[in-house]
Amino acid sequence: MDKLRATPFTAGLLRLLAESLQDGEQVVWQGQLDAIANATMWRFLWWIGFPWLLLTVIAVSNDWIDQATQPLAMIGVGMIAAPFVMLLQDLQTLYVITDRRALIVRTAWSRRSVTATSFDAMDEVFEILDIGGVGHLNFASGRSTRSPDTDYTGRYGFRCVRDARRIRDILDRARTGKVRRPHAGRTAASTGSARRKP
Repeated sequence: MDKLRATPFTAGLLRLLAESLQDGEQVVWQGQLDAIANATMWRFLWWIGFPWLLLTVIAVSNDWIDQATQPLAMIGVGMIAAPFVMLLQDLQTLYVITDRRALIVRTAWSRRSVTATSFDAMDEVFEILDIGGVGHLNFASGRSTRSPDTDYTGRYGFRCVRDARRIRDILDRARTGKVRRPHAGRTAASTGSARRKP
């Protein structure tokens, strides 16, 4: 079980997870995506956003533009803010593998959501996409590309996780029923995991 980073959102994520577990369902693994690595992948927007804002300021000071000032400035601010917005969303995301399914738990922007994928709905072979120190673990395909957990081809799974191969092995063992179950005497509070009693 990976240790969760303590953030202002951790308690809310764990509460939502506990509410979402089915009777007798046990958490095998829980972890978070690497929010810093994910935000860093969007830093190219800064290379566009800062010059964009600078040019907007120059254009305004020279009276080159008039009514277009506000939209142009907002586009620049949006590009600069995007990595920080992604970071905040990622900190409010929890990935979970139970003995029955995989869960993606979110409390971002006060919208609580739990997306579950049963083992039966998963692809036969899990895919790992390495992206420099972290990786995407795709375990389902044909999903809507509107989901933040789906790539442009519809491959769905845990995004930007460290040690994706180890997590893939844990998911594979859970799906085949070869996972070690937590000791019954250990509580969710002591292990940092959630379990619903039957």
